[in-house]
Amino acid sequence: MPNSKATQPSTLVPQVGQPLPDFSLPMAMPNANGDISESTLTTQSARGQSLVLFFYPKDATSGCTIEVCGFRDLYPEFQKENVQVVGVSRDNIRSHIRFIQNQNLPYPLAADLGGELIKSWGLLVNKTMYGKPVTGVLRTTLLIDREGIVRHIFEKVTPLGHAQQVLDAVRAGFE
Repeated sequence: MPNSKATQPSTLVPQVGQPLPDFSLPMAMPNANGDISESTLTTQSARGQSLVLFFYPKDATSGCTIEVCGFRDLYPEFQKENVQVVGVSRDNIRSHIRFIQNQNLPYPLAADLGGELIKSWGLLVNKTMYGKPVTGVLRTTLLIDREGIVRHIFEKVTPLGHAQQVLDAVRAGFE
């Protein structure tokens, strides 16, 4: 978000070295044919492969578009490392489907409708944006290993260049 400043520290429930807390979120899942289906992302379904789980404020906004397109552009590199990428926001599935289509995203977007997961993980914070107080999502990315253990957390990320930072951490052997 341009001209945005978080005014309180994050108190993330997921901790480095700990298992990913249980959750279940609906998601829009693109496939190789260009079709998008609805699926569910759960703690169990996230196991078995390494995962980048990134939280962003809102579909189709400038900073969020930069961030998701960064992951889109580097997605083949994440695939080479056997790492799945999933974005999460409070937008609904219909919004996610449009965002996936408009930005040609090859990875799924999960919908935290009502923001319950985002709130419970301490990612809904008071911010100042354009001089006004707002409540919004703290951009945060988790790297999770094949066993579902959180190995790295990026907090208060800057959208531009973030996907490369995450890929660098993956290549450095975050597990």
